[in-house]
Amino acid sequence: MLYDITPTISPRLGVWPGDTPCSREVITRLEEGALSTLSTIHATAHLGAHADAPCHYDEQGECMAERSLEFFLGPCQVIDAEIGNGERFGMEHLHEPITEPRVLFRTGTFPDPERWNDDFAGIEPGLIESLGAQGVRTVGIDTPSVDLLSAEELIAHRACARCDITILEGLLLRDVPAGRYELIALPLKLEGFDASPVRAVLRTL
Repeated sequence: MLYDITPTISPRLGVWPGDTPCSREVITRLEEGALSTLSTIHATAHLGAHADAPCHYDEQGECMAERSLEFFLGPCQVIDAEIGNGERFGMEHLHEPITEPRVLFRTGTFPDPERWNDDFAGIEPGLIESLGAQGVRTVGIDTPSVDLLSAEELIAHRACARCDITILEGLLLRDVPAGRYELIALPLKLEGFDASPVRAVLRTL
């Protein structure tokens, strides 16, 4: 069974305040006599379900095209983080052991990708460090960021840089039971880019 954990990309999809929302420019149309319909997309690279490249938060980090696909494909675990809005969660908010090298956290604090709310949850850097020590390679979350909107420093992002953990953000996990899956969330091979949208799916094992 496949679970599609990717929000639909449209002009209604919320983006980080000040970032570029999605829009479509139609260059030619079949119904107007053109040989084909051609479109151009204008949007932030951090759109909906997306991968952060290390260069987004680390001056020496890899760009999106340089990041190994191993981070985005393979066994993973969906786990609930019991946390309130606007708070960071740590290991004490998790009630089952981490068993897989890719972990997706469901917080429920950003319930509708088309209705932006500022008070979504984030991750404690200490949890990132603990996951890195356990061999976790990828962390995903059902919010726009692993850090809080109000954060003055990207402390969770930088913890991921120290541990060489890849970040997936904006995942749609509300209808996915907690448990083990195969993650497929491949980014585009974008040279120099700091992020890429992904079509993220989970396949039952």
